[in-house]
Amino acid sequence: MNALDICGRLVSLDDEGFLADLNEWSEPVALALAQREGIELTPDHWQILALLRAFYEQYQLSPATRPLVKYAALHLGPEKGNSSHLNRLFNGTPAKLAAKLAGLPKPTNCI
Repeated sequence: MNALDICGRLVSLDDEGFLADLNEWSEPVALALAQREGIELTPDHWQILALLRAFYEQYQLSPATRPLVKYAALHLGPEKGNSSHLNRLFNGTPAKLAAKLAGLPKPTNCI
């Protein structure tokens, strides 16, 4: 099992780099996960991560790409709730990578 060192505190990850314990998520954890993926988090990234966390709180699951796009469009408008925007932010794998950075489980239909 992998781990992140966040200011001397080890945060366990599963074999795919998702948090082993969802309660371990914090902004510093998100930053460290993003760094591992070669992503510098911008305000647009943080907006999507917050949206994903709200989705998870409401539905108790991580959305696949299509529901993520629809949810983002509903809450953020069509300029941010579209596949191109999300693919650009999350290297072409928005549902899986955004869930990972948001500290959520891997969406069930992602490989």
